[in-house]
Amino acid sequence: MSPLRMLGSTSGYAELAPSAVAGDQTFTLPGTGGTLDRLNRAGNVLQVVESASSTVVSGISSLTSILTASITPSSASNKVLVFARCTLVITANTNSFANVQLFRGTTSGTLLVSQDLGLQSAVTSYAGFSPFKLDSPATTSSQTYTLAVNKGSINTTSVSTANYSYGLVLMEVAA
Repeated sequence: MSPLRMLGSTSGYAELAPSAVAGDQTFTLPGTGGTLDRLNRAGNVLQVVESASSTVVSGISSLTSILTASITPSSASNKVLVFARCTLVITANTNSFANVQLFRGTTSGTLLVSQDLGLQSAVTSYAGFSPFKLDSPATTSSQTYTLAVNKGSINTTSVSTANYSYGLVLMEVAA
């Protein structure tokens, strides 16, 4: 059997040669949403899920979930890289700050990371957060991740999401 030749979009080509092993060999191309690298080599990103919103959530005074995203790992040994981003408005008092937390599951689930940011003065301020965590859920069941916000001190009047989008990005990484 001759090698299969794939032409490049501008020039050149790549060849797929038949295996030296006897028997039928199958080569399956992914659908339009897939990736050609099916080797699951360590460190490869196998899938990406994004959830985003620009809905303003006002007057947050206790731990409040503002966004969730779910991913189903293809292997229990794979990891999930979790990125979040949000900008918060901190309604101020002296020593006011906001708190952002990432959970696996709901806000009563596994806390992955907690991040605080704020000011020492009595001024309303904006604070940008971008927590991240490489998680090891050790399962092939669907995993939900939650981005939650809270006022960070008793001196903080309230916290609100700003008029910017906020989001969660989940990446399955091969082990």
